[in-house]
Amino acid sequence: MKTALTLFMLTIVTMTTKAQELKRVSYQDGEQKLHGLITSNSAKKGPAVLILPAWKGIDNEAKQAALQLEKEGYIAFIADIYGEGNIPTDNTAASKIAGHYKTDYKAYQHRISLALEQLKKAGADSQKIAVIGYCFGGTGALEAARAGLAVNAVVCIHGGLSKSSDRPNGSITTKVLIEHPAADKSVSKEDYDGVVKELNEGKADWQIITYANSGHTFTNPESPEYNPLMAKRAWDHTLIFLKEVLN
Repeated sequence: MKTALTLFMLTIVTMTTKAQELKRVSYQDGEQKLHGLITSNSAKKGPAVLILPAWKGIDNEAKQAALQLEKEGYIAFIADIYGEGNIPTDNTAASKIAGHYKTDYKAYQHRISLALEQLKKAGADSQKIAVIGYCFGGTGALEAARAGLAVNAVVCIHGGLSKSSDRPNGSITTKVLIEHPAADKSVSKEDYDGVVKELNEGKADWQIITYANSGHTFTNPESPEYNPLMAKRAWDHTLIFLKEVLN
C-alpha cells in the first residue's frame, strides 16, 4: 500500500512538473532570430501577460513569474528583446545593450510589439493582455504604455522611470502600476517626479507603490538586495492589479 501511494505521489509530481514547463517560441525581427518562452496553457484562449525580462535577458526571475502566472490562470510569454547571439554575459555587456534600447526606444517598442503578436498567435485573448517588466523590462513596460500598444495595463517593477528630455509627454490610455523600491539609487527624485508629471499630463489611470527598506533588485531572490517580505507584497499587488484589469 505504501509503495502504491509513493508511486501515485511521484506520478502527480511528474505531471505537475510537466504541466509547468515553459515552451520555446522562435520568431524574427527581419533577419534577427528571437527566442521567447511561453507557458504550457497557451492552447487555451484566455487572459495573458507579456513578461519583459531584466537587462541580462531571460532569467530565472522572469521564468518563475511566468510559472506563477500560469498557476493563476494566465497565459504568460517571456519576450526576447536582444535576440540570438546578443545575450550579455556580464554587467558591462548588459549595460551596453540595455542602454542601446533605452536610447533607441522605438526599437525597444518594436521588439515588445513583436512579442505581443507572438502572444496573440499562441492563443491570448487580444482584449485581455497586460505587460509586466523587471528592471530594464520595467522601463519596457512604460515604453509599451508610451507607444500606445494594445494592452490593458502595464506593471513596471523596479524599472527605470526616466526618458529623454526631448520626448514630449503624450496621452497614456493604458493603466499603469509602478512598483518602486524606496532605496533604488538608479532612480533620482527628478526621474520620479518626471514620470508622475508624465502620467498626470497623459491623463493616465496610474498608481505608484513604494516599498520600504528595498534596493533596486528587491524582488529577485538571486540578488543581494532581495527583500522577501517586500517582494511578496509586490507580487501580491501585481496579482490584485492583474485581476482587476484582465478578469
